[in-house]
Amino acid sequence: MTRRALTQGLAALSVAGTFPLKARAAVQLKWAHVYETGEPYHLQAVWAADEIRKRTDGAVDISVFPASQLGNENQINEGLGLGTVDIIYTGAAFAGSIHKPLSIANAPFMLRDFDHWTAYRDSKLFRDIASGYESKTGHKVVSLTYYGQRHLTANKQIDKPEDMTGMKLRVPPAPLYLMFTKAMGANATPIAFAEVYLALQQGTVDGQENPLPTIKAKKFYEVQSHIMLTGHITESLVTVVGSHVWSQLSDEQKSVVEQVLQQAALQATSEIRDAENKLVGEFRSLGKTVVELDRRPFIDATVPLHNDPESGAGWSKEEYDALQAL
Repeated sequence: MTRRALTQGLAALSVAGTFPLKARAAVQLKWAHVYETGEPYHLQAVWAADEIRKRTDGAVDISVFPASQLGNENQINEGLGLGTVDIIYTGAAFAGSIHKPLSIANAPFMLRDFDHWTAYRDSKLFRDIASGYESKTGHKVVSLTYYGQRHLTANKQIDKPEDMTGMKLRVPPAPLYLMFTKAMGANATPIAFAEVYLALQQGTVDGQENPLPTIKAKKFYEVQSHIMLTGHITESLVTVVGSHVWSQLSDEQKSVVEQVLQQAALQATSEIRDAENKLVGEFRSLGKTVVELDRRPFIDATVPLHNDPESGAGWSKEEYDALQAL
């Protein structure tokens, strides 16, 4: 090769190295979750995917797969580690199976109300706990979304913990959800989210528990006559980007992804909160019995299990005390 040819080749490589990211092949990503297409989580994921595509000039192209299309909660968490999915919404209790402290806010009666949840979301405590998960997995916890207060449904009225003794209660297949059923004396029956309606319809289980917007979206009210406002778990979803993706994004792209996903979380949180405030009346208009019970006996039965490892607790006493002090 002549000196001139070599010089031209090096110049060409130098120019190629200065091409903007939008000129490279787009990063194609799969965002998986288990929620229905009409729910705020999905609608905000679609919004976020479109916004990220715009802000990166198409360099980051996200496709959203709702309603367990790419697997149930446990499967999409595993898929994040395997690289078969790239971004997930997942319940904090499921992510907590990898790093137990992350599930702390999903324990029954751990949070007092929505304001307590907001204080936790914005706290150094949450960021420190998320950092522990990130160090263990390499994945990036980008945001926390309000999922709502979980309430109990059944085909009979329940007024006190003793009314749940022996009840076959569907719970999500994550260990922490067993804490509530243990405290109530119920029989926990873990069933994947996509199978709950049929299980209720066929009588495989006696009841289930979910926030009001989810009870509506999944149409559980069609196969359950009573909704008890236990508010026993103030639940959160975490949005997690896989380590195999985060490491290949530029700093500029990471900034865009973080900003947009955090905005999507805020928007979904607002929509879920608004829906909760409206749905009691809507369910009553549909002929459902909505029971506003005394929560104190349920709280008193549960709080003693908050720091019991055998009941699902995986956080330190220091983390527990810090959360209660918020």
